[in-house]
Amino acid sequence: MKPTPPGWPRLSSALYCENARAAIAWYQKAFGFTVEIIVDGADGGVEHSELRYGEALIMVAEGSAEREVRFGAPLRSPRAAGGANTQSLFLYVDDADAHCAQAVAAGARVTYELTNNDYGPDYWTDRSYGCVDPDGHLWWFSQRLRNPGE
Repeated sequence: MKPTPPGWPRLSSALYCENARAAIAWYQKAFGFTVEIIVDGADGGVEHSELRYGEALIMVAEGSAEREVRFGAPLRSPRAAGGANTQSLFLYVDDADAHCAQAVAAGARVTYELTNNDYGPDYWTDRSYGCVDPDGHLWWFSQRLRNPGE
């Protein structure tokens, strides 16, 4: 395999939001992302952005009917599409309890309460929660409690 561009993970996700600027500010406040770059579009919306959490990278841009065929497919937030999600984002955090409290304080709707998920001695144990952001994107956050074989 050829290397990725410097600083880019092999896989990253793009999220489309009704108001990308508001979503970016919310992701900073609720989840602790930092902004690397925001590219303004000709219409005043966000054409492209890059947000980081450790080595994780997400891109956030406007999603609307006007932009829906930009990449050959509708680009809308789950909220604008009746709440349907076809993916969820998963991120490891250092302290799931503190992260969940921060997200809830910012208005995240918890869909899966903080739970220790023990998959047995041959696998792992994580403390996890799930939530939905204001645009309806489903997020999962976990803290590793035990690695396989420990």
